[in-house]
Amino acid sequence: MTVTLADVAARAQVSPATVSRVLNGNYPVAASTRERVLRAVDELDYVLNGPASALAAATSDLVGILVNDIADPFFGIMASAIQSEIGGPGGRAGGERLAVVCSTGGSPERELTYLTLLQRQRAAAVVLTGGAIENAAHTAAMASKLRKLAEAGTRVVLCGRPPAPETGAIALTFDNRGGGRELTEHLIGLGHRRLGYIAGPEERTTTRHRLEGHRAALEAHGIKEDPRWAVWGRYDRQSGYEATLELLRRDPSLTAVVAANDSVALGACAALRDLGRRIPDDVSVAGFDDLPFSVDAVPSLTTVRLPLAEAGARAGRITMGREEPPPGGIAVIRGELMVRGSAGVPRDLHGTGE
Repeated sequence: MTVTLADVAARAQVSPATVSRVLNGNYPVAASTRERVLRAVDELDYVLNGPASALAAATSDLVGILVNDIADPFFGIMASAIQSEIGGPGGRAGGERLAVVCSTGGSPERELTYLTLLQRQRAAAVVLTGGAIENAAHTAAMASKLRKLAEAGTRVVLCGRPPAPETGAIALTFDNRGGGRELTEHLIGLGHRRLGYIAGPEERTTTRHRLEGHRAALEAHGIKEDPRWAVWGRYDRQSGYEATLELLRRDPSLTAVVAANDSVALGACAALRDLGRRIPDDVSVAGFDDLPFSVDAVPSLTTVRLPLAEAGARAGRITMGREEPPPGGIAVIRGELMVRGSAGVPRDLHGTGE
């Protein structure tokens, strides 16, 4: 028996119009109401309705690419590389596939809504990029949604995202812990012992993994982290600027600032210049990702290069069936330390020969 919009509305105890608004995303709906509707959609396995039911056995030529923020170069580079592979020859019967980029704005509700809409459209594939949101309820809802997509014949690929066990998703995951550790090891090797850290949003796996790598390096070298040395923020320049001011207010003796990504690092550099601090003579700065502007910063930015374009292209080829998935469905992609001018020997070792 076909599940209708009215069935979903009854299960969620809302009007059919509210269900339509949630699924179409064209009108504000309270988060609690949205969650009830999406839960009802999953419980009833509502995918297609009315005239579209005749297409239930088909898989469309639509591919969804989910990003946090398409204006962020991190996501833009991956999305462009994915789309370049999807847009080429190779769809069903030799045709092409239509790639649709969905920018969630970091909202877990939008992430689930886009997946529901792609499920209703019988998308041939879905590629999710970047870190996952660490929230038990959202993680469970995402796992359920990804399983249903895979079971319906949609290929699910995670690009730069942690694996999602038992969902059928293929994961190309970045070694953020290893990169974070290698970056801080480099700074420690230069002689730094007082390192401030600007983290990203607390709920993101990328944030946690990079910070864990940083702290692992400190611990390995017997450096006790001062609680004042870490500030949480966002993955943007303004956050880096504000966090650097706060770090140096807390501890003016810091000799290095490690930023959650390159945009944050640029903000840190701007704050240091405004404070009259020289980079790297007074304070060293390091970032993460190696976005295109990093090498053109003054001084050029020491960072960890993630192969964003390469990973995106690989995800696109796997999506299109032109490359075999990695063994076990999971590949760990390591970053590369890029040593440049923004990090140097700390000021208290200048001229000592150490």
